[in-house]
Amino acid sequence: MKYRVGAVQYKLEDITSFDQFAHQVEHYVRCASEFGVQMLLFPEFMTTQLLSIPDDEGNPQPFDNLPNYTEEYIELFQSLSKKYDVHIIGGTHIVKMSDGSLRNGAHYFSPKGDVKVQHKVHLTPTEVNEWGMSAGDGVEVFDTPFGKIAMLTCYDIEFPEIVRMVRAKGADVIYCPSCTDDQHGFYRVRYCCHARTVENQVYVVTTGTVGTLRNVDFMRANVGKAAILAPNDIPFPPAGVIAEGIMNDDMIIVGDIDLSLLQDVRAKGAVMTWRDRRTDLYTDWS
Repeated sequence: MKYRVGAVQYKLEDITSFDQFAHQVEHYVRCASEFGVQMLLFPEFMTTQLLSIPDDEGNPQPFDNLPNYTEEYIELFQSLSKKYDVHIIGGTHIVKMSDGSLRNGAHYFSPKGDVKVQHKVHLTPTEVNEWGMSAGDGVEVFDTPFGKIAMLTCYDIEFPEIVRMVRAKGADVIYCPSCTDDQHGFYRVRYCCHARTVENQVYVVTTGTVGTLRNVDFMRANVGKAAILAPNDIPFPPAGVIAEGIMNDDMIIVGDIDLSLLQDVRAKGAVMTWRDRRTDLYTDWS
């Protein structure tokens, strides 16, 4: 199976209304549909842009106001997925759980109206200490018309064990929405994304936020670049990069993923890292 994926280097900038946010999001979805994209990835924490909408006194909103936008966020992405017939991973959005805790949820939207959520499992110090967030307690793979996928957000991709888990559950493509504020963070995520393609013989699609929110704490700097990554083996590009963006530019990247090629390299690649793992020495996640 072959299909076309896209990833948005979403530009964060101050706005004054939800309508402005919706207009910007639709711009990217419309562009992606014109390129024939069937699955589109947005970055982590893209909805923090909504915090720049001033309150009645002209001040930015506190972080724990984000869940107040959940209904509008879901309705927006559901409507755009249906309107443009594009499957969308709407980056991540902060949701409030029944116990009052906050979680960082990657959301998948299908043109049929389906909404599936994967909560971030590994949290950074800022997420815990500054934003008071709680971690998700498990990982799933999701059935789509394009096979099984997983959504592992930013820091999650830096833990090989969790990627082994979703690979064992059948995921062929991992979507990694990310948000990093300096080059150190960006390259941590990027290098780990690529390592996971080699270890597990899967595709990884990743992207991050760019731009700045001048009045939103911890979102004043963003360093990001999207990439569609494959195992470093024939018949993929030698560097394992199907497509990538330009650092910190406002743009969309597009590339084709062929799942049959994964089956080929798993059966007769130069190396077969999934088959050759030493389960007599370490845990077999299957």
